[in-house]
Amino acid sequence: MSRDHGLAPAGPFPEPDRKAVYRAIRLRRDVRGQFRPDPIDPAIMRRLLQAAHDAPSVGLSQPWNFVLIRDPAARRRLHDAFTRANAEAAERFPDRKPLYSALKLEGILDAPVNLCITCDRTRGGAYVLGRTHDSATDLYSTACAVQNLWLAARAEGIGVGWVSIFRQDDLRRELDLPDHVVPVAYLCLGHVTELYQEPELQARGWANRLPLDTLIFEDTWGRAASS
Repeated sequence: MSRDHGLAPAGPFPEPDRKAVYRAIRLRRDVRGQFRPDPIDPAIMRRLLQAAHDAPSVGLSQPWNFVLIRDPAARRRLHDAFTRANAEAAERFPDRKPLYSALKLEGILDAPVNLCITCDRTRGGAYVLGRTHDSATDLYSTACAVQNLWLAARAEGIGVGWVSIFRQDDLRRELDLPDHVVPVAYLCLGHVTELYQEPELQARGWANRLPLDTLIFEDTWGRAASS
């Protein structure tokens, strides 16, 4: 007796759906200073978390958890932790310190919701299918969940900003994370009215997007791909 493995017909999406996917990818932005204070509807927030949970993961281990931070006092402490780390970071760019200091790199107190997406490095047990030879694949899986949420948020009109300037010990202490859980992404979420037409760091003169053709190799590193 054959077993139904749940296979279904595959093929491209209808053209409007395809365009919508690529549009979300192209127009996604890292939001820092454009948040509105109005709350996110719980149904929308649930859809965003479900999109993250629908991400691929090594061995179907699903190593992520989602820590929602709404308490004002907790967010003030986290903002203080960011401020300390950001002052240290500014010293790493002595030639560009004025521009660095002019950049707004977080929306911790502005966004109505803060979210930390974590990776439980013990999920799935000692051996996880697909992770036997690269122990970091659970972290890569969690990054896929972050991207899923980010693209879904863009489609919903919700801005997302990734705050990466933290000392890990500060995040662990404030969120009471166990030793085996790694904070992968601290995100600020909220409604936005306007977004930069290009990445903000490009618009502000910090960096430029690299041409795709310079990044494509064929067969070995450094060998230009044939057209």
